[in-house]
Amino acid sequence: MNRDLDAARDLVVDLAVRAGRLQMERRDTLKMGAPKAHANDVVSDVDIASERLIVDAILAAWPDDTIQAEEGHGRSGGSGWMWVVDPLDGTRNYVSRTGPWSVCIALYQGEQPRMAVVHDPAGNETFSAVDGGGAFLNGQPMSVSSGPPLAESLVGVSFQPNPKTKERTGKLIRELLPVVGDIRRIPAALNLVYQAAGRLDGGVALDTNLWDIAAGALIAREAGVTLGGHGPDFSTELTIGAAPALWDALAERVRAAA
Repeated sequence: MNRDLDAARDLVVDLAVRAGRLQMERRDTLKMGAPKAHANDVVSDVDIASERLIVDAILAAWPDDTIQAEEGHGRSGGSGWMWVVDPLDGTRNYVSRTGPWSVCIALYQGEQPRMAVVHDPAGNETFSAVDGGGAFLNGQPMSVSSGPPLAESLVGVSFQPNPKTKERTGKLIRELLPVVGDIRRIPAALNLVYQAAGRLDGGVALDTNLWDIAAGALIAREAGVTLGGHGPDFSTELTIGAAPALWDALAERVRAAA
């Protein structure tokens, strides 16, 4: 079944902006829920309300689609299309007011990502891509950095803050920090779209979920970022991204440590 992906992107951009506006408006009155997988895996009532807003609108437009969503509003469908939704990637930053967060929505046809939107509510920035159509920031084309030498590069690091992954990330940072220009810890979706915009020269994400990286990965790829993992394909266990000129040097270091 064919679908107008540009029209879908326009609708999803509006949805992501609406969810982001809700998050800004309710930040002072949010209520925390019980932690999910571990003590640092936090969730608020705003996460849940944002996901409900997004999922309800998607199902109103495409009632037969599958939805995979972080906060439990997923469902099966028979259309062959799947939405992957993270309504608030970076909840710890959001609730503690210590950094950025984003709204992430991706559309798959079978196993192929076809359209993606990542919206930064605080920065009023919307990153988007359609498969084969390039990557955009607030409607303007964007592209990857030229790729400085490894020793001058700025690299994003993202990871799930459970005990096992924190230990793994500590080893990676010990190996990586002395050989790169500097690192930034940042939620996975923004890590990827900042690479797409040329703000980061490369990035690493460890032990994510699909909803953390699905949207950002398509946007990064469309901007010219090289993506991979322990092999040529990236995964939720290990995602490496870099400007093409930096890829070999960064990937070698990350694979040896991660």
